[in-house]
Amino acid sequence: MTETAELSDGADTTADTTADVPARRRPALSPSRAGDFKQCPLLYRFRAVDRLPEKPSPAQVRGIVVHSVLEELFGLPAAERVPDRAHELLPPVWQRLREERTELAELFASDDALAEWLESASRLIDGYFTLEDPRRLDPEARELLVETELDSGVLLRGYIDRLDVAPTGEIRVVDYKTGTAPREIGEAKALFQMKFYALVLWRLRGVVPRQLRLMYLADRQSLTYTPDEAELTRFERTLDAVWQAILRAGKSGDFRPNKSRLCDWCAHQSLCPAFGGTPPEYPGWPEPDAGEETPLDRAD
Repeated sequence: MTETAELSDGADTTADTTADVPARRRPALSPSRAGDFKQCPLLYRFRAVDRLPEKPSPAQVRGIVVHSVLEELFGLPAAERVPDRAHELLPPVWQRLREERTELAELFASDDALAEWLESASRLIDGYFTLEDPRRLDPEARELLVETELDSGVLLRGYIDRLDVAPTGEIRVVDYKTGTAPREIGEAKALFQMKFYALVLWRLRGVVPRQLRLMYLADRQSLTYTPDEAELTRFERTLDAVWQAILRAGKSGDFRPNKSRLCDWCAHQSLCPAFGGTPPEYPGWPEPDAGEETPLDRAD
């Protein structure tokens, strides 16, 4: 889920004869965190190690809400998956999210601003229905948590918006984007995420997904891609290299800033040396305590 704000999963638990004891969870690489490190190692540190808070933007929250509406839409009988029914889901989904995350009440200065924001979410839902007819689909999974360990020992973890599996076994990975279709640089970043999921599914199921589909709801466009084994093997080596670089930075504390035009959207400029700031004291690379979840355990 990725112009959307990230949600975290809880620690796994295992039962014994005396009590429920949380199991250890190893640090894992997710597509968002891998993308953060490739974009700017210091951004990775701020998000994954320091866990600095970031105030969600209206666009990010809108992404969460629209994703949730589409997830719930596919929980309805096929005949009910129509635009009017999807729009009916929008207010209760927003209300539930606002109750879960009370800080979101401060996002909108007035009722008019909230109404305009909800209308923009409605337009994104309309955009979805121009791209496909959900009544004709039967997804195998929605908001699917996937996790696998590569031969090198790197643990990969992430959430897939939707997984479609044909009766003949072909797999399609679908990701909803509530922004507009990207230009070349943005397209490469989006495909990085989808190749990540394709690699995980290939390792889990032994089948290379037939299609990766990105659905851009704002301008009602789709981007599709067909990976192959050779490409995913190369991509696996890329992820291995990213993780090794993260581990080296983690042990030394040397997470360097990488200044770019993306800095304009960074929530941590005031702490960044590239902008005259000073990062907080490095807390050290987190190590799992018995039964405790580390900051790096949380999936996207």
